[in-house]
Amino acid sequence: MTQKLTITVLETSDIHGNIMPIQYANHKPIETGLAKIATLIRQERERGRPLLLVDNGDLIQGTPLAYHHAKLNANEPNPMIQCLNELGYDAAVVGNHEFNYGMGLLRKAVGESSFPWLSANIVNASDEQPFLGKPYIIRSFEHELKVAVLGLTTPYIPNWEKAEHIAGLRFHKAVESAQRWVRYLRKEEGADVVIVSYHGGFERHLESGEPSEPQTGENEGYALCRDVEGIDVLLTGHQHRSISRTRVCGVPVVQPGSAGAWLGKVTLTVTRQPDGSWRVTDALSELLSPEGVEPDAAVLAITEPHERKAQTWLDQPIGRLIGDMRVHDPMRVRLEEHPLIEFINKVQMELSGAKISNTALFDNISPGFPEHITMRDIVSNYIYPNTLQVIRVKGRDIKAALEQSAGYFATYNGEGDIRVSPAFSDPKPQHYNYDMWEGIEYKLNISRPVGSRVEELRFEGRPLDPEADYDVVMNNYRAAGGGNYMMFQGKPVVKDIPTDMAELLAGYIMERGTIEATLNHNWEIVWDGKPKRDKA
Repeated sequence: MTQKLTITVLETSDIHGNIMPIQYANHKPIETGLAKIATLIRQERERGRPLLLVDNGDLIQGTPLAYHHAKLNANEPNPMIQCLNELGYDAAVVGNHEFNYGMGLLRKAVGESSFPWLSANIVNASDEQPFLGKPYIIRSFEHELKVAVLGLTTPYIPNWEKAEHIAGLRFHKAVESAQRWVRYLRKEEGADVVIVSYHGGFERHLESGEPSEPQTGENEGYALCRDVEGIDVLLTGHQHRSISRTRVCGVPVVQPGSAGAWLGKVTLTVTRQPDGSWRVTDALSELLSPEGVEPDAAVLAITEPHERKAQTWLDQPIGRLIGDMRVHDPMRVRLEEHPLIEFINKVQMELSGAKISNTALFDNISPGFPEHITMRDIVSNYIYPNTLQVIRVKGRDIKAALEQSAGYFATYNGEGDIRVSPAFSDPKPQHYNYDMWEGIEYKLNISRPVGSRVEELRFEGRPLDPEADYDVVMNNYRAAGGGNYMMFQGKPVVKDIPTDMAELLAGYIMERGTIEATLNHNWEIVWDGKPKRDKA
Protein backbone atom coordinates (compact mmCIF):
# COMPACT_ATOMS: atom_id res chain seq x y z
CA MET A 1 0.00 0.00 0.00
CA THR A 2 1.33 3.43 -0.96
CA GLN A 3 2.27 5.54 2.04
CA LYS A 4 1.07 9.13 1.99
CA LEU A 5 1.31 11.95 4.50
CA THR A 6 -0.45 15.30 4.55
CA ILE A 7 1.57 18.19 5.99
CA THR A 8 0.20 21.66 6.71
CA VAL A 9 2.50 24.66 6.36
CA LEU A 10 1.23 27.93 7.86
CA GLU A 11 2.78 31.32 7.14
CA THR A 12 2.42 34.80 8.58
CA SER A 13 4.36 37.66 7.03
CA ASP A 14 4.67 41.42 7.38
CA ILE A 15 2.70 41.52 10.63
CA HIS A 16 4.46 44.86 11.34
CA GLY A 17 3.51 44.89 15.02
CA ASN A 18 -0.21 44.53 14.30
CA ILE A 19 -1.46 42.30 17.10
CA MET A 20 -4.61 44.00 18.35
CA PRO A 21 -7.69 44.18 16.08
CA ILE A 22 -7.95 47.97 16.33
CA GLN A 23 -6.97 51.06 14.36
CA TYR A 24 -4.53 53.17 16.34
CA ALA A 25 -5.71 56.41 14.77
CA ASN A 26 -9.29 56.15 16.00
CA HIS A 27 -9.70 53.01 18.19
CA LYS A 28 -12.15 51.50 15.69
CA PRO A 29 -12.21 47.69 15.47
CA ILE A 30 -10.75 45.98 12.40
CA GLU A 31 -10.91 42.42 11.10
CA THR A 32 -7.15 41.88 10.93
CA GLY A 33 -4.18 41.42 13.25
CA LEU A 34 -2.21 38.61 14.85
CA ALA A 35 -4.72 38.08 17.68
CA LYS A 36 -7.31 37.00 15.10
CA ILE A 37 -4.79 35.06 13.02
CA ALA A 38 -3.85 33.19 16.22
CA THR A 39 -7.36 31.73 16.41
CA LEU A 40 -6.98 30.39 12.87
CA ILE A 41 -3.61 28.88 13.79
CA ARG A 42 -5.11 27.05 16.76
CA GLN A 43 -7.96 25.77 14.59
CA GLU A 44 -5.45 24.34 12.13
CA ARG A 45 -3.55 22.63 14.96
CA GLU A 46 -6.78 21.00 16.14
CA ARG A 47 -6.94 19.09 12.84
CA GLY A 48 -4.13 16.92 14.16
CA ARG A 49 -2.06 16.85 10.98
CA PRO A 50 1.72 17.35 10.96
CA LEU A 51 2.16 21.12 10.92
CA LEU A 52 4.88 23.74 10.43
CA LEU A 53 4.34 27.36 11.45
CA VAL A 54 6.67 30.06 10.08
CA ASP A 55 6.77 33.84 10.29
CA ASN A 56 8.28 35.31 7.15
CA GLY A 57 9.62 38.59 8.57
CA ASP A 58 8.86 42.25 9.25
CA LEU A 59 7.41 41.38 12.63
CA ILE A 60 8.79 43.84 15.19
CA GLN A 61 8.19 47.23 13.52
CA GLY A 62 5.20 49.07 12.18
CA THR A 63 2.64 50.11 14.83
CA PRO A 64 2.64 52.53 17.77
CA LEU A 65 2.80 49.42 19.99
CA ALA A 66 6.01 48.30 18.28
CA TYR A 67 7.45 51.83 18.36
CA HIS A 68 6.61 52.29 22.04
CA HIS A 69 8.27 49.00 22.92
CA ALA A 70 11.41 49.83 20.94
CA LYS A 71 11.81 53.38 22.17
CA LEU A 72 10.21 53.54 25.62
CA ASN A 73 9.61 50.02 26.89
CA ALA A 74 12.51 47.94 25.58
CA ASN A 75 13.43 46.69 29.04
CA GLU A 76 10.26 44.59 28.96
CA PRO A 77 9.85 41.42 26.84
CA ASN A 78 8.90 42.12 23.24
CA PRO A 79 5.12 41.54 22.95
CA MET A 80 5.39 40.36 19.33
CA ILE A 81 7.90 37.69 20.34
CA GLN A 82 5.82 36.68 23.37
CA CYS A 83 2.85 36.05 21.09
CA LEU A 84 4.84 33.92 18.63
CA ASN A 85 6.25 31.93 21.55
CA GLU A 86 2.71 31.32 22.84
CA LEU A 87 1.59 30.08 19.43
CA GLY A 88 4.50 27.66 19.06
CA TYR A 89 6.17 29.02 15.94
CA ASP A 90 8.80 26.73 14.44
CA ALA A 91 10.89 29.52 12.94
CA ALA A 92 10.94 33.15 11.84
CA VAL A 93 12.78 34.79 8.97
CA VAL A 94 14.60 38.11 9.30
CA GLY A 95 12.81 40.85 7.36
CA ASN A 96 14.27 44.18 6.27
CA HIS A 97 12.31 46.10 8.92
CA GLU A 98 13.78 43.94 11.68
CA PHE A 99 16.86 46.19 11.47
CA ASN A 100 14.98 49.50 11.81
CA TYR A 101 15.60 49.94 15.53
CA GLY A 102 19.19 48.73 15.45
CA MET A 103 21.01 45.47 16.00
CA GLY A 104 20.56 45.64 19.77
CA LEU A 105 16.78 45.41 19.62
CA LEU A 106 16.93 42.73 16.92
CA ARG A 107 19.27 40.56 18.98
CA LYS A 108 17.07 41.13 22.04
CA ALA A 109 14.08 39.83 20.07
CA VAL A 110 16.07 36.84 18.83
CA GLY A 111 17.24 36.09 22.38
CA GLU A 112 13.67 36.13 23.70
CA SER A 113 12.40 33.79 20.98
CA SER A 114 11.74 30.13 21.72
CA PHE A 115 12.24 29.47 18.00
CA PRO A 116 15.21 30.12 15.67
CA TRP A 117 15.50 33.10 13.31
CA LEU A 118 16.69 32.22 9.81
CA SER A 119 18.49 34.03 7.01
CA ALA A 120 20.95 32.15 4.83
CA ASN A 121 22.07 35.10 2.72
CA ILE A 122 22.85 37.61 5.50
CA VAL A 123 26.31 36.72 6.74
CA ASN A 124 29.02 38.05 9.01
CA ALA A 125 31.58 40.00 7.00
CA SER A 126 34.33 38.47 9.15
CA ASP A 127 33.74 34.80 8.38
CA GLU A 128 30.90 34.61 5.81
CA GLN A 129 28.81 32.56 8.24
CA PRO A 130 25.03 33.22 8.60
CA PHE A 131 24.83 35.96 11.20
CA LEU A 132 22.21 34.29 13.40
CA GLY A 133 23.52 30.74 13.25
CA LYS A 134 21.93 27.94 11.24
CA PRO A 135 19.90 29.39 8.37
CA TYR A 136 17.52 26.41 8.30
CA ILE A 137 15.58 24.00 10.47
CA ILE A 138 14.87 20.30 9.97
CA ARG A 139 11.67 18.74 11.29
CA SER A 140 11.17 14.98 11.34
CA PHE A 141 7.73 13.46 11.01
CA GLU A 142 6.45 9.88 11.04
CA HIS A 143 8.02 7.29 8.78
CA GLU A 144 11.33 9.21 9.00
CA LEU A 145 10.10 11.99 6.74
CA LYS A 146 12.43 15.00 6.97
CA VAL A 147 11.19 18.50 6.11
CA ALA A 148 13.56 21.46 5.88
CA VAL A 149 12.73 25.17 6.06
CA LEU A 150 15.38 27.54 4.66
CA GLY A 151 15.20 31.27 5.42
CA LEU A 152 16.18 34.02 2.96
CA THR A 153 15.93 37.81 3.11
CA THR A 154 15.86 40.47 0.42
CA PRO A 155 19.50 41.55 0.02
CA TYR A 156 18.51 45.12 -0.85
CA ILE A 157 18.61 46.20 2.80
CA PRO A 158 21.84 48.26 2.53
CA ASN A 159 19.99 50.52 0.09
CA TRP A 160 17.49 51.47 2.83
CA GLU A 161 18.93 50.86 6.26
CA LYS A 162 21.24 53.07 8.31
CA ALA A 163 24.80 51.78 8.07
CA GLU A 164 25.27 51.47 11.83
CA HIS A 165 22.27 49.13 12.05
CA ILE A 166 23.85 46.58 9.70
CA ALA A 167 27.55 47.09 10.49
CA GLY A 168 29.60 43.93 10.06
CA LEU A 169 27.09 42.20 7.78
CA ARG A 170 27.11 41.23 4.12
CA PHE A 171 24.00 40.63 2.03
CA HIS A 172 24.25 38.02 -0.71
CA LYS A 173 21.80 37.46 -3.53
CA ALA A 174 18.95 35.22 -2.46
CA VAL A 175 19.16 33.01 -5.55
CA GLU A 176 22.88 32.32 -5.13
CA SER A 177 22.46 31.43 -1.46
CA ALA A 178 19.43 29.27 -2.19
CA GLN A 179 21.30 27.28 -4.84
CA ARG A 180 23.99 26.45 -2.31
CA TRP A 181 21.77 25.70 0.68
CA VAL A 182 18.97 23.79 -1.07
CA ARG A 183 21.59 21.47 -2.54
CA TYR A 184 23.13 21.08 0.93
CA LEU A 185 19.77 20.29 2.52
CA ARG A 186 19.02 17.64 -0.06
CA LYS A 187 22.43 15.95 -0.15
CA GLU A 188 23.95 16.50 3.29
CA GLU A 189 20.90 16.74 5.55
CA GLY A 190 18.82 14.24 3.58
CA ALA A 191 15.77 16.50 3.47
CA ASP A 192 12.81 14.93 1.67
CA VAL A 193 10.91 18.21 1.43
CA VAL A 194 12.47 21.66 1.15
CA ILE A 195 10.44 24.75 1.95
CA VAL A 196 12.00 28.15 1.30
CA SER A 197 10.67 31.06 3.34
CA TYR A 198 11.83 34.21 1.59
CA HIS A 199 11.26 37.71 2.89
CA GLY A 200 11.01 39.11 -0.58
CA GLY A 201 8.54 39.14 -3.41
CA PHE A 202 8.31 38.69 -7.14
CA GLU A 203 10.19 40.79 -9.65
CA ARG A 204 8.27 39.40 -12.62
CA HIS A 205 4.66 38.70 -13.49
CA LEU A 206 3.78 35.31 -12.08
CA GLU A 207 2.37 33.91 -15.32
CA SER A 208 4.20 35.63 -18.17
CA GLY A 209 7.59 36.05 -16.50
CA GLU A 210 7.85 39.58 -17.88
CA PRO A 211 9.58 42.11 -15.58
CA SER A 212 7.09 43.86 -13.31
CA GLU A 213 9.56 46.29 -11.70
CA PRO A 214 13.14 47.51 -12.13
CA GLN A 215 15.44 44.49 -11.84
CA THR A 216 17.41 45.78 -8.84
CA GLY A 217 17.64 42.53 -6.89
CA GLU A 218 15.17 43.67 -4.23
CA ASN A 219 12.79 40.84 -5.17
CA GLU A 220 13.99 37.49 -6.51
CA GLY A 221 10.94 35.28 -6.03
CA TYR A 222 10.46 34.45 -9.68
CA ALA A 223 14.16 33.68 -10.14
CA LEU A 224 14.11 31.43 -7.06
CA CYS A 225 11.38 29.32 -8.64
CA ARG A 226 13.02 29.35 -12.05
CA ASP A 227 16.70 28.94 -11.22
CA VAL A 228 16.91 26.92 -8.00
CA GLU A 229 16.37 23.19 -8.30
CA GLY A 230 14.77 21.36 -5.42
CA ILE A 231 12.35 23.90 -3.90
CA ASP A 232 9.01 22.26 -3.05
CA VAL A 233 7.25 25.36 -1.67
CA LEU A 234 8.12 29.07 -1.69
CA LEU A 235 6.69 31.22 1.11
CA THR A 236 7.00 34.93 0.27
CA GLY A 237 6.28 38.40 1.66
CA HIS A 238 7.68 41.95 1.61
CA GLN A 239 5.40 43.15 -1.18
CA HIS A 240 2.24 42.86 0.96
CA ARG A 241 0.46 40.99 -1.83
CA SER A 242 -2.26 38.38 -1.44
CA ILE A 243 -1.13 35.38 -3.51
CA SER A 244 -2.54 31.85 -3.37
CA ARG A 245 -3.51 28.90 -5.57
CA THR A 246 -0.57 29.81 -7.79
CA ARG A 247 2.52 28.08 -9.10
CA VAL A 248 5.56 29.81 -10.53
CA CYS A 249 7.65 27.63 -12.83
CA GLY A 250 5.88 24.68 -11.20
CA VAL A 251 6.61 25.74 -7.60
CA PRO A 252 3.62 26.40 -5.28
CA VAL A 253 3.83 29.94 -3.86
CA VAL A 254 1.89 31.92 -1.27
CA GLN A 255 1.96 35.46 0.15
CA PRO A 256 -0.43 36.51 2.97
CA GLY A 257 -0.69 40.28 2.57
CA SER A 258 0.29 42.37 5.59
CA ALA A 259 -0.78 43.39 9.10
CA GLY A 260 -2.47 40.05 9.75
CA ALA A 261 -4.88 40.33 6.83
CA TRP A 262 -4.49 36.63 5.95
CA LEU A 263 -2.95 33.41 7.17
CA GLY A 264 -1.05 31.63 4.42
CA LYS A 265 -1.64 27.88 4.23
CA VAL A 266 -0.02 25.25 2.04
CA THR A 267 -1.30 21.68 2.18
CA LEU A 268 1.31 19.19 1.00
CA THR A 269 0.69 15.57 0.05
CA VAL A 270 3.93 13.61 0.36
CA THR A 271 4.12 10.11 -1.13
CA ARG A 272 6.62 7.31 -0.48
CA GLN A 273 8.38 6.29 -3.70
CA PRO A 274 9.34 2.71 -4.65
CA ASP A 275 12.98 3.44 -3.73
CA GLY A 276 11.94 4.47 -0.22
CA SER A 277 12.30 8.21 -0.74
CA TRP A 278 9.52 10.75 -0.27
CA ARG A 279 8.24 13.17 -2.90
CA VAL A 280 5.67 15.98 -2.86
CA THR A 281 2.90 14.75 -5.16
CA ASP A 282 0.35 17.50 -4.54
CA ALA A 283 0.33 21.00 -3.08
CA LEU A 284 -2.40 23.57 -2.56
CA SER A 285 -1.69 27.12 -1.40
CA GLU A 286 -4.54 29.18 0.01
CA LEU A 287 -5.27 32.19 2.21
CA LEU A 288 -7.41 31.97 5.34
CA SER A 289 -9.30 35.11 6.34
CA PRO A 290 -9.60 36.22 9.98
CA GLU A 291 -12.77 38.19 9.23
CA GLY A 292 -15.45 37.37 11.79
CA VAL A 293 -13.04 35.31 13.88
CA GLU A 294 -12.79 35.97 17.61
CA PRO A 295 -9.31 37.12 18.69
CA ASP A 296 -7.29 34.63 20.71
CA ALA A 297 -7.67 35.22 24.46
CA ALA A 298 -4.09 34.24 25.33
CA VAL A 299 -2.59 36.60 22.74
CA LEU A 300 -4.81 39.44 23.98
CA ALA A 301 -3.74 38.77 27.57
CA ILE A 302 -0.05 38.79 26.65
CA THR A 303 -0.37 42.04 24.72
CA GLU A 304 -2.68 43.95 27.07
CA PRO A 305 -0.10 45.37 29.54
CA HIS A 306 2.11 46.56 26.68
CA GLU A 307 -0.88 47.95 24.84
CA ARG A 308 -2.13 49.82 27.91
CA LYS A 309 1.19 51.63 28.27
CA ALA A 310 1.30 52.43 24.56
CA GLN A 311 -2.24 53.83 24.58
CA THR A 312 -1.44 56.09 27.55
CA TRP A 313 1.58 57.38 25.68
CA LEU A 314 -0.46 57.90 22.51
CA ASP A 315 -2.93 60.12 24.35
CA GLN A 316 -0.16 62.38 25.64
CA PRO A 317 -0.96 65.97 24.52
CA ILE A 318 1.63 67.62 22.31
CA GLY A 319 0.25 71.00 21.25
CA ARG A 320 -2.47 72.93 19.46
CA LEU A 321 -3.08 73.61 15.79
CA ILE A 322 -4.55 76.78 14.31
CA GLY A 323 -6.14 75.97 10.98
CA ASP A 324 -6.86 72.66 9.25
CA MET A 325 -4.34 69.86 8.67
CA ARG A 326 -6.87 67.05 8.34
CA VAL A 327 -6.50 64.67 5.40
CA HIS A 328 -9.91 64.38 3.75
CA ASP A 329 -8.83 63.04 0.34
CA PRO A 330 -5.35 61.44 -0.03
CA MET A 331 -5.29 61.89 -3.80
CA ARG A 332 -6.12 65.58 -3.38
CA VAL A 333 -3.15 65.91 -1.01
CA ARG A 334 -0.90 64.62 -3.79
CA LEU A 335 -2.48 66.85 -6.44
CA GLU A 336 -2.62 70.10 -4.49
CA GLU A 337 -0.26 71.27 -1.79
CA HIS A 338 -1.57 70.41 1.68
CA PRO A 339 -0.74 72.08 5.03
CA LEU A 340 0.35 68.75 6.58
CA ILE A 341 2.96 68.13 3.88
CA GLU A 342 4.15 71.72 3.95
CA PHE A 343 4.49 71.52 7.73
CA ILE A 344 6.58 68.34 7.68
CA ASN A 345 8.84 69.75 4.99
CA LYS A 346 9.27 73.01 6.89
CA VAL A 347 10.18 71.13 10.08
CA GLN A 348 12.77 69.14 8.15
CA MET A 349 14.24 72.32 6.67
CA GLU A 350 14.31 74.20 9.96
CA LEU A 351 15.90 71.36 11.93
CA SER A 352 18.48 70.55 9.26
CA GLY A 353 19.30 74.00 7.90
CA ALA A 354 18.71 72.81 4.32
CA LYS A 355 16.83 75.09 1.96
CA ILE A 356 15.14 72.26 0.04
CA SER A 357 13.13 69.32 1.41
CA ASN A 358 10.91 66.47 0.28
CA THR A 359 8.49 64.13 2.02
CA ALA A 360 5.51 61.90 1.22
CA LEU A 361 2.02 61.06 2.40
CA PHE A 362 2.93 57.49 3.22
CA ASP A 363 -0.46 55.80 2.87
CA ASN A 364 -4.13 56.47 2.27
CA ILE A 365 -5.19 56.22 5.92
CA SER A 366 -3.08 59.06 7.32
CA PRO A 367 -5.64 61.22 9.16
CA GLY A 368 -3.70 64.49 9.35
CA PHE A 369 -3.63 66.66 12.48
CA PRO A 370 -6.67 67.81 14.52
CA GLU A 371 -6.81 70.99 16.60
CA HIS A 372 -5.48 69.30 19.74
CA ILE A 373 -2.49 67.18 18.72
CA THR A 374 -1.41 64.06 20.63
CA MET A 375 1.33 61.49 20.11
CA ARG A 376 -1.34 59.33 18.46
CA ASP A 377 -1.64 61.93 15.72
CA ILE A 378 2.12 62.04 15.22
CA VAL A 379 2.63 58.28 14.82
CA SER A 380 -0.58 57.84 12.81
CA ASN A 381 0.79 60.20 10.16
CA TYR A 382 4.52 59.51 10.29
CA ILE A 383 4.39 55.73 10.43
CA TYR A 384 8.03 54.83 9.74
CA PRO A 385 11.03 55.12 12.10
CA ASN A 386 12.86 57.24 9.54
CA THR A 387 15.62 59.66 10.43
CA LEU A 388 16.81 62.64 8.40
CA GLN A 389 19.79 63.18 6.15
CA VAL A 390 20.92 66.18 4.18
CA ILE A 391 22.57 65.10 0.94
CA ARG A 392 24.31 67.20 -1.71
CA VAL A 393 22.90 66.69 -5.19
CA LYS A 394 23.03 68.34 -8.58
CA GLY A 395 20.14 70.28 -10.04
CA ARG A 396 19.72 67.52 -12.61
CA ASP A 397 19.24 65.01 -9.77
CA ILE A 398 16.37 67.08 -8.37
CA LYS A 399 14.74 67.17 -11.79
CA ALA A 400 15.20 63.41 -12.20
CA ALA A 401 13.63 62.85 -8.79
CA LEU A 402 10.65 65.01 -9.73
CA GLU A 403 10.22 63.00 -12.92
CA GLN A 404 10.32 59.80 -10.85
CA SER A 405 7.62 61.17 -8.54
CA ALA A 406 5.51 62.43 -11.45
CA GLY A 407 5.28 58.85 -12.70
CA TYR A 408 2.92 58.24 -9.78
CA PHE A 409 0.05 59.53 -11.91
CA ALA A 410 -1.34 57.68 -14.88
CA THR A 411 -1.33 59.82 -18.02
CA TYR A 412 -4.32 62.14 -17.80
CA ASN A 413 -6.17 63.94 -20.57
CA GLY A 414 -8.67 65.85 -18.43
CA GLU A 415 -11.48 63.29 -18.56
CA GLY A 416 -12.63 61.20 -15.60
CA ASP A 417 -10.68 60.70 -12.40
CA ILE A 418 -6.93 61.03 -12.05
CA ARG A 419 -5.52 57.59 -11.23
CA VAL A 420 -2.37 56.09 -9.79
CA SER A 421 -0.14 54.57 -12.46
CA PRO A 422 0.51 50.80 -12.50
CA ALA A 423 4.19 51.53 -11.73
CA PHE A 424 3.11 52.79 -8.29
CA SER A 425 0.18 50.40 -7.70
CA ASP A 426 1.20 47.02 -9.11
CA PRO A 427 2.08 44.69 -7.50
CA LYS A 428 1.48 46.79 -4.37
CA PRO A 429 0.55 50.42 -3.61
CA GLN A 430 3.63 52.64 -3.26
CA HIS A 431 2.11 55.92 -2.09
CA TYR A 432 5.22 56.42 0.07
CA ASN A 433 7.31 56.75 -3.09
CA TYR A 434 5.55 59.91 -4.31
CA ASP A 435 7.40 62.92 -2.92
CA MET A 436 6.29 66.51 -2.56
CA TRP A 437 8.89 69.25 -2.25
CA GLU A 438 9.42 72.52 -0.44
CA GLY A 439 12.06 75.17 -1.17
CA ILE A 440 11.73 74.89 -4.93
CA GLU A 441 8.93 75.97 -7.28
CA TYR A 442 7.82 73.38 -9.80
CA LYS A 443 5.00 72.34 -12.07
CA LEU A 444 4.32 68.78 -13.28
CA ASN A 445 2.22 68.15 -16.39
CA ILE A 446 0.62 64.71 -16.13
CA SER A 447 -0.68 64.80 -19.70
CA ARG A 448 2.89 64.41 -20.89
CA PRO A 449 4.72 61.07 -21.19
CA VAL A 450 6.41 59.76 -18.07
CA GLY A 451 9.94 61.10 -17.91
CA SER A 452 9.15 64.47 -19.47
CA ARG A 453 6.60 65.93 -17.07
CA VAL A 454 8.62 68.65 -15.34
CA GLU A 455 7.23 71.81 -16.93
CA GLU A 456 8.75 74.41 -14.60
CA LEU A 457 11.53 74.15 -12.00
CA ARG A 458 12.93 77.13 -10.12
CA PHE A 459 14.93 77.83 -6.97
CA GLU A 460 14.77 81.22 -5.26
CA GLY A 461 13.03 82.71 -8.29
CA ARG A 462 15.53 81.49 -10.91
CA PRO A 463 15.64 78.39 -13.10
CA LEU A 464 17.32 75.51 -11.28
CA ASP A 465 20.89 75.05 -12.55
CA PRO A 466 21.35 71.40 -13.64
CA GLU A 467 25.07 71.48 -12.78
CA ALA A 468 24.90 73.40 -9.50
CA ASP A 469 25.06 71.72 -6.08
CA TYR A 470 22.05 71.86 -3.78
CA ASP A 471 21.64 70.51 -0.24
CA VAL A 472 18.36 68.64 0.20
CA VAL A 473 16.92 67.15 3.40
CA MET A 474 14.92 63.91 3.17
CA ASN A 475 14.38 60.72 5.15
CA ASN A 476 17.17 58.17 5.29
CA TYR A 477 15.23 55.67 3.14
CA ARG A 478 15.02 58.11 0.26
CA ALA A 479 18.54 59.46 0.75
CA ALA A 480 19.86 55.93 0.18
CA GLY A 481 17.97 55.66 -3.10
CA GLY A 482 14.99 53.74 -1.70
CA GLY A 483 11.93 53.64 -3.94
CA ASN A 484 14.02 53.54 -7.14
CA TYR A 485 15.40 57.04 -6.57
CA MET A 486 18.78 55.97 -7.83
CA MET A 487 19.83 59.58 -8.50
CA PHE A 488 20.28 59.99 -4.71
CA GLN A 489 22.32 56.84 -4.17
CA GLY A 490 25.89 57.43 -3.04
CA LYS A 491 25.57 61.20 -2.79
CA PRO A 492 27.64 63.03 -0.11
CA VAL A 493 25.89 63.21 3.27
CA VAL A 494 26.22 66.78 4.51
CA LYS A 495 24.37 66.22 7.77
CA ASP A 496 22.91 63.20 9.55
CA ILE A 497 20.15 63.68 12.14
CA PRO A 498 19.81 60.27 13.84
CA THR A 499 16.57 61.00 15.73
CA ASP A 500 13.31 59.44 14.53
CA MET A 501 11.04 61.83 12.67
CA ALA A 502 8.17 61.09 15.05
CA GLU A 503 10.31 62.37 17.92
CA LEU A 504 11.45 65.38 15.91
CA LEU A 505 7.89 66.36 15.00
CA ALA A 506 6.64 65.90 18.55
CA GLY A 507 9.53 67.90 19.99
CA TYR A 508 9.05 70.69 17.46
CA ILE A 509 5.36 71.06 18.34
CA MET A 510 5.88 70.78 22.10
CA GLU A 511 8.57 73.45 22.02
CA ARG A 512 6.23 75.90 20.31
CA GLY A 513 2.97 74.88 21.94
CA THR A 514 0.93 76.10 18.98
CA ILE A 515 1.50 75.61 15.25
CA GLU A 516 -0.37 77.04 12.30
CA ALA A 517 -1.50 75.51 9.02
CA THR A 518 0.02 77.38 6.08
CA LEU A 519 0.28 77.06 2.32
CA ASN A 520 2.70 78.82 -0.01
CA HIS A 521 1.63 77.07 -3.25
CA ASN A 522 5.18 76.35 -4.44
CA TRP A 523 4.16 73.43 -6.65
CA GLU A 524 1.31 72.47 -8.95
CA ILE A 525 0.06 69.42 -10.83
CA VAL A 526 -1.38 70.42 -14.22
CA TRP A 527 -2.69 68.76 -17.35
CA ASP A 528 -3.46 69.93 -20.84
CA GLY A 529 -6.59 72.04 -20.75
CA LYS A 530 -6.52 72.68 -17.01
CA PRO A 531 -7.41 76.30 -16.13
CA LYS A 532 -4.46 78.24 -14.83
CA ARG A 533 -4.34 78.81 -11.09
CA ASP A 534 -5.14 82.27 -9.83
CA LYS A 535 -2.01 83.47 -8.04
CA ALA A 536 -3.68 86.50 -6.52
